[in-house]
Amino acid sequence: MKVDLKLGSEYTEPLAVIYASEITDEVADAVKKLKETGSDIITGFSDDRAEIISPDDIYRIYSENQKVLAVTEKGTFRLRMRLYQVEEKLTGRRFVRISNSEIINLNKTANFDLSFAGTIQVKLKNGDVTFVSRRYVSEIKKILGI
Repeated sequence: MKVDLKLGSEYTEPLAVIYASEITDEVADAVKKLKETGSDIITGFSDDRAEIISPDDIYRIYSENQKVLAVTEKGTFRLRMRLYQVEEKLTGRRFVRISNSEIINLNKTANFDLSFAGTIQVKLKNGDVTFVSRRYVSEIKKILGI
């Protein structure tokens, strides 16, 4: 594969363009790597420390008192992003919005309790319990194939 790099102060943001006659395995791999690079980096803050959080370690992300918090295997971190921005970063992964103020990682869910009228209780693998708001119940049922 031929690679051409152009540097200049007029370029404010990196842009990758691939020219090909067809999509080959090599082209598909290059596109996948370019999409993954840096796009899923989430930085969390705890006290005076900043830590890079892997999306795979996140159980849930929620907003509380105008702060966005991420619960991970290592603890709870404050994020300096809005909830919708985090949701955009995690697009294509196993994250789903369950209310206006919360996103969960489907890979970190233990079970869904459907016995509640009008809502769904979600138990996460770390023991946290949360609820799907009524507005999102039909979407969750569709995702779960119910």
